[in-house]
Amino acid sequence: MREFLDENFLLRNNAAEILYHEYAAEMPIIDYHCHLPAEDIAVDRRFQNLTHAWLEGDHYKWRAMRMNGIHEDYCSGPASDFDKFDAWARTVPYTIMNPLYHWTHLELRRYFGIRALLEPSSSEKIYDQCTELLQTPGYSCRALLNQMNVHVVCTTNDPIEDLSAHAVIAQQSQRPVVVPGFRADKASQIRDPLVWCEYILALGEAANLNITSPNDLLEALQLRHDFFAENGCMVSDHGEEELFAENYTSADIQRIFDRMLKQVRPSDSEIVIFKSWLLYELAKMDHAAGWTQQFHLSALRNNNSRAPQSDSGYDSIGDFAIAKGVSRFLDRLNATDQLARTILYSVNPTHNEVLASMCGNFCEHPIAGKIQFGTAWWFMDQIDGMERQLTAFANMGLLSHFVGMLTDSRSFLSFPRHEYFRRILCSMIGVQVHDGELPYDLPWLGEILQDICYNNARDFFRFRLPE
Repeated sequence: MREFLDENFLLRNNAAEILYHEYAAEMPIIDYHCHLPAEDIAVDRRFQNLTHAWLEGDHYKWRAMRMNGIHEDYCSGPASDFDKFDAWARTVPYTIMNPLYHWTHLELRRYFGIRALLEPSSSEKIYDQCTELLQTPGYSCRALLNQMNVHVVCTTNDPIEDLSAHAVIAQQSQRPVVVPGFRADKASQIRDPLVWCEYILALGEAANLNITSPNDLLEALQLRHDFFAENGCMVSDHGEEELFAENYTSADIQRIFDRMLKQVRPSDSEIVIFKSWLLYELAKMDHAAGWTQQFHLSALRNNNSRAPQSDSGYDSIGDFAIAKGVSRFLDRLNATDQLARTILYSVNPTHNEVLASMCGNFCEHPIAGKIQFGTAWWFMDQIDGMERQLTAFANMGLLSHFVGMLTDSRSFLSFPRHEYFRRILCSMIGVQVHDGELPYDLPWLGEILQDICYNNARDFFRFRLPE
């Protein structure tokens, strides 16, 4: 029987062990999509305690705690910091076979050297030990990133943000490079006219422009797009249930826009038309700027109307039919040679083969893997989900050109997820070597693994990396 989380954790044979330890393990990290606050990096924040570092805004842990019958006060509510952590410690033993069990103990080991299991009896000791370490210079936000050899962090930012923290970080000229990601979702979310009008007012203030027409909206977004590019942005990101490419006229868009300004609630068909228009225009901006665009699809968000706040862990997998919309959207851009480098993600594993096969329709010279099937995301970033995504990518495309893993996280302690991914990938390849499905040429396979872990993302995104 093997020891829990031993050095060969998840590695199923000798070939997998060699591939991981000699090729994958030491590769740097490019985290090209996450939700870390750049402000914390700019001031090199030191966390007051382990709860602030580990549970602050972590929807994954909050969901597990709720499912364990923990009161909301201990998740997003007013309970004391230690009581929140203790509630998490009481939940951890019940997370077996959930990736949270692995992530929790990997993070305790990799950052703090703690090999004890987190459970009620160890809660106070682990909390005190980690909190004490978090007060030291070696545990500031930047130091935590450097511990994991993170070269690039790409945050997620609304167009109205001033990016002042990114400017401060750029002046510091230290690793990691921290760049913004352009996420303009709120501009296309017109279901609630009052909320949308408030956002358009804020966007106009950020762009120093009075937005009274569709053209004004595009001009404001272009101005902010240019501003983001000046501050190192190379990627956009969109969180949509589906992609749409319905036909429309300029009169259609003007009519919908005018009704929105009058705060008339749009019909479902008007919402689809407006999204078809605005996402297409944003995609053209990305192509012109040489950016990579990312589409996170199929999440059904904010399901619980009694939830204390939106975006706090009440989302689930959606079962939307996405193939036709994705195809039409990409083809509309490709037809005029305005299709940017693109990554498609779905939180629904039944879409794996759909998206993996879709990518091959629009790849072309000279960019290898121009359209990517993104890594297993959100509910799927666990062993089974990663294996299924990797298998679909390999079966339908060229896994060798895959840009690899991301954290999609709000926590500075989440980077062992890259290790988790690398171990799973090495194990899958190692099994095929053992079974004679791949040749026993570990240097060749190791080079491919290093590409997937780091080199492909470096070349694909073209971030300005430190020497």
